Amino acid sequence: MNNLPSTDQILDQPLPFNRSFFAIGMTVLAFVLTAIALLPLFAMIWSIVSQGLPKFSWEVFTSLPASIGEENQPNGFANSIVGTLTMVGLAASVSVPFGIMTGIFLSEFAAGSKIANTIRFMTVLLSSVPSVIVGVFAYAVIVITTKQFSAIAGGFALAVIMLPIVSLTTEEALKLVPVPYRLGSSALGGTKFQTTFKIILPAALSGITTGVLLAVARAAGETAPLMFTALFSQFWQEGLMSPTPSLPVLIYQYASSPFPEQNAIAWTASLVLLLLVLVISLLSRLFTRNRLQAR
Repeated sequence: MNNLPSTDQILDQPLPFNRSFFAIGMTVLAFVLTAIALLPLFAMIWSIVSQGLPKFSWEVFTSLPASIGEENQPNGFANSIVGTLTMVGLAASVSVPFGIMTGIFLSEFAAGSKIANTIRFMTVLLSSVPSVIVGVFAYAVIVITTKQFSAIAGGFALAVIMLPIVSLTTEEALKLVPVPYRLGSSALGGTKFQTTFKIILPAALSGITTGVLLAVARAAGETAPLMFTALFSQFWQEGLMSPTPSLPVLIYQYASSPFPEQNAIAWTASLVLLLLVLVISLLSRLFTRNRLQAR
């Protein structure tokens, strides 16, 4: 007669003490290491919020920077906010469509080919180029050619930075779409273009949106390329072909200033830049979720 315990009896038995101790220990270690990894993030956010809130008011969104020594005058950086939105918008209008098309080509139309491997290698290489080198390149291509600093030059530099991020994240998002989606569309008579743009692309929309947000967040915080291309101004920008203020450059200049009032404005500008990226992220997530629910 077989006296071996059944499978249910084996599953109901508690784990040996050494295995339970190891599992609990690894769980505690994982939580501790996660908390240590998140500690710098929370410390940075706390510093920005605590030091940026005292000067945070409506006038920072509507006023120009006040001159040193002027009292009872509105002191803000509305021109820098507009300049940042302008240059990031210019960069996104170029990098997002080209980046998404590149990712679609690499994932759906040239997967595994030599040309795809070559383009992917060049894209990865471009993503690792330091931003200051991108700024020098944009300076040589745009600023020297037009003989003036401008929002166009700044947008061009940011587009070069955003392009590889969008293309690589788009490719990875498309690869995560299950193969049965493609097979089902082909079985129903869908062409390669119809399958890609009506089935695969909508299914990967959330991942693509995340990649675009990463690129926007990276571009919105870049300083070195804008110092080479857009320079800075204490006034409203006169046009796309004129020096354009931006939040990162303002933060850099005011943070290194010997005047305490400008140091305080630098912290407030950091808070506004952080909130700007957060709002863009939340709105994009909300748009993506509503669109997926509608489908």
